[in-house]
Amino acid sequence: MRMTTDALVLKVTDTGESDRLVTLLTAEYGVLRAFANRAKKINSKMHGATQSLCYGDFSIYKSRDSYIIDDAVAKEVFFGLRSDIEKLALSQYFCSVASELVPEMEPARDYLRVILNSMHLLEKQKRSNDFIKAVTELKFMVFSGFMPDLTACPHCGAADGDMVFSVEDGCIYCKSSGKKGERINPTVLAAMRHVCSNPIEKIYSFSLPASDEKRFAYLCERFLVSQTRINTKTLEFYKSL
Repeated sequence: MRMTTDALVLKVTDTGESDRLVTLLTAEYGVLRAFANRAKKINSKMHGATQSLCYGDFSIYKSRDSYIIDDAVAKEVFFGLRSDIEKLALSQYFCSVASELVPEMEPARDYLRVILNSMHLLEKQKRSNDFIKAVTELKFMVFSGFMPDLTACPHCGAADGDMVFSVEDGCIYCKSSGKKGERINPTVLAAMRHVCSNPIEKIYSFSLPASDEKRFAYLCERFLVSQTRINTKTLEFYKSL
């Protein structure tokens, strides 16, 4: 079985003196772990393409008990992220989330498009880190089957006004419902609805006042962590900077 796919390197683990175990986010096959023999050597044709955060074209075949990368050509290496520790840490957090949420051996082109778009915006500093992080987290949740119900309060049908968002239930409620949750104002609620309902090419096409952007980022992070229970080490490192 041979596969050819474009992919982003999520994680690299050195094995032996010269080999690498590479975790890839592939367009056609989801998260895939494959060995790149001799890729650690500087003179290897796969050395650059099998580095963390590298996006490229990969040729992979299935051996009896593992996947092997036999060719890799880099298309984007995101140098701008590697020279900024905060941007690098945030990108590694995105990779960590993807490695836990994206299924194996299932198409994952939408996940790949979002993380590549977010890393490009981050590298070029087109939007704030908080904004990019929140949009990425929330759209990943939508793709993973955790789409929040932001339509209306299930008790009274109220769709706007004085609302709270339950990160545990993934629903909005009016304050009169008595349901406990995080405060969410109409601007932030509209931002979350926009990301959930729009196609990838439109999810970044809005702006928020600085205070609302912070709230937007806080709620998206709390929702992801509450719903998925993912390993938060890369998130904690990013937030420590």
